[in-house]
Amino acid sequence: MSHPHPELSSPPPLGKGALRVVALGGLGEIGRNMTVFEYDGRLLIVDCGVLFPEEEQPGVDLILPDFDYIRDRLDDVEAVVLTHGHEDHIGGVPFLLRERPDIPIVGSKLTLALITAKLGEHRIKPETVLVEEGERHEFGPFGLEFFAVNHSIPDALAVGIRTPGGSVLHTGDFKMDQLPLDGRLTDLAGFARFGDEGVDLLLSDSTNAEQPGFIVNERNLNEDIEKVFRTANKRIVVACFASHVHRVQQVIDAASQHGRKIAFVGRSMVRNMNIARDLGYLSIPGDTIIDVKQLDKMPPDEAVLICTGSQGEPMSALSRMANRDHQIRIEEGDTVLLASSLIPGNENSVNRVINGLTRWGANVVHKGNALVHVSGHAPAGELLYVLNMVRPRNFMPVHGEWRHMRAHAELAQKTGVPKDRIVIADDGVVVDLHKNRAKIVGAVQAGYVYVDGSSVGDVTDAALKDRRILGEEGFISVVVAVDSNTGKILGEPEIHTRGAGIKPDAFDDVIDRLQDALDKAAADGVSDPHQLRQLVRRNAGRWVNDTYRRRPMIIPVLVEV
Repeated sequence: MSHPHPELSSPPPLGKGALRVVALGGLGEIGRNMTVFEYDGRLLIVDCGVLFPEEEQPGVDLILPDFDYIRDRLDDVEAVVLTHGHEDHIGGVPFLLRERPDIPIVGSKLTLALITAKLGEHRIKPETVLVEEGERHEFGPFGLEFFAVNHSIPDALAVGIRTPGGSVLHTGDFKMDQLPLDGRLTDLAGFARFGDEGVDLLLSDSTNAEQPGFIVNERNLNEDIEKVFRTANKRIVVACFASHVHRVQQVIDAASQHGRKIAFVGRSMVRNMNIARDLGYLSIPGDTIIDVKQLDKMPPDEAVLICTGSQGEPMSALSRMANRDHQIRIEEGDTVLLASSLIPGNENSVNRVINGLTRWGANVVHKGNALVHVSGHAPAGELLYVLNMVRPRNFMPVHGEWRHMRAHAELAQKTGVPKDRIVIADDGVVVDLHKNRAKIVGAVQAGYVYVDGSSVGDVTDAALKDRRILGEEGFISVVVAVDSNTGKILGEPEIHTRGAGIKPDAFDDVIDRLQDALDKAAADGVSDPHQLRQLVRRNAGRWVNDTYRRRPMIIPVLVEV
C-alpha cells in the first residue's frame, strides 16, 4: 500500500495521457467530501461538501475544503457532479459558486432541488444539469455514466468517469439494502458491467469498512418505530437528519396509523420535507401535517414533532429543548426518538442531550436501546461484493477516517488488488493514473477553511487556539501607563481578569513583581513598547503558572499618557 509522506513536495506538471486525482476533503475524516479530476487541462469536481465543527473549534459554523488548488483554474472546471444531497457532499457548493457562479451543477432530481433551495438562500441561481441512473453525459474530456445506489437519502448516484487516461468508478456513499423502502436498489449489474470494461481506479465509501457482514434492511425498523408509537401516551419527538426522507416517511406512516398529527420543527427540516413532498419522494396524508403553533391546542397523545438535533448540535431544536431554551418544553412522560446513527466525534454532545432530556422526564429511545436506525453506508461484506464485481486495477479508499480507509484497503488486498496498487491518501495528496497504474506524485494545500458567521477563511488555527485558551483558562489584562515624552512607567500596573478564577486581592504579589521588572527595564533604557509588553506577559504568566498551575491568556496594554 502506498501512502502519503509528510514531506511530499508540489506535484510535477500532469503528463500527457495521464489522469490526475486530488481529494480536497473526505480523506481521514467524515465530511468535507470533494475530489478533483484533471485530464488534458480540464477539471471535473465530484461533490463539494462541508465538515461540521467539533468542540475544539469554538465559534466555527462550518469547515470548507480549501479551494486554493483550483482557484486560479475555475474557468477550466467542466462541472461539479453531486452524488447525493447530504450536507457533507453539497454544503460547500454555495461558497464555490461565489467564485464562479456559472459552473454547471450535475445531479439527480432531489439532489438538484436541495442544492437549488440552498443556493437560493445565498442569492445564487445555479446552472443545473439533471441526470438519472443509466444515463451517459459528456463534459469536456470526461465521459460520465451514472448508477443508482441505495443510501440514507433518495436519488443517490455513483458515477463512472471515462477518459483517455483511464476509467474511474466513484461509488459516492452507498449501501446494498435488498429491501429498500423506495424500491431503488444499488445497481450491482451496472457496477459489474463497468468492471467488465476495465476499471483503472475504484474510489469507494469506507465509512463502515470495520463493520462485518451486511446492512440491516430499513424495513426491519418498522416494528420498533411502531412500538414507540404504540406505547407512548404523551407527545413523541423524533430527531433525525433533515435530509432523511426515508426515516421521516416511516414516522409519518406510524403517526397516521395511530391517529397522531405531525409538526416539522426547524427551518432545514421544513424546507427539505416540503421539497421531498413536492417532488413525490414523501407521501403525506392530507390532514396529517399541522403547524407547530397548533401543538399547544393538541392533546399530548395526538402530537408528533419531527426536528433536527440527532447529533447534539448546540443550536438544533432538540438541544435547545434539552436546555429549556426552546418554545417547545419537554414534559414528564414525553417520548424522544433519536432516529439516526452517531457520527464519530459527536458522542459527548449526544449523551449531553440525552441526559438533558431525561432530566425533564422524557423517555429517550435511541440506537443503543432499540432498532430505530440503520447506517446508510455499506459494511465489509458489501464492500467485498463491490470489489469483486468491479475488479479494479487500482484502489483508493475514500470517505472515512484513517482506520476506516485502512480496513477498506485490507479488504481490497483480500480480493486480489496488489498491495502496491492500493493508494491510501490524505487530503491534498496528488494521485496520477498513468498507463493503468495509480501513483502518489506530490501534494497540494488542502487545509481547513473555517466559516464563522459571514467570515470565510479569516479564522485561523491560531485564532481557534486563542479561543480555546479564553474558554478554558480565561484572560488577565495588565494595563501599564507610560509617559509619552520620556517613556518612563507612571504608577503601578492595573490588573483585570475574566474567567481566570483568581480573586482580585491575589494580584498584590504580582503587581510588586511587575513594578520591579518595569523599573529595572527603565533603568536599563528599555522603552520599546513591544519589549515592555513581552516583559509584562512573561512575568505575569510565570506568576500565574507558579501560583495556580494555570495558563490564562495574558494581554498587556500600554497606555501613553
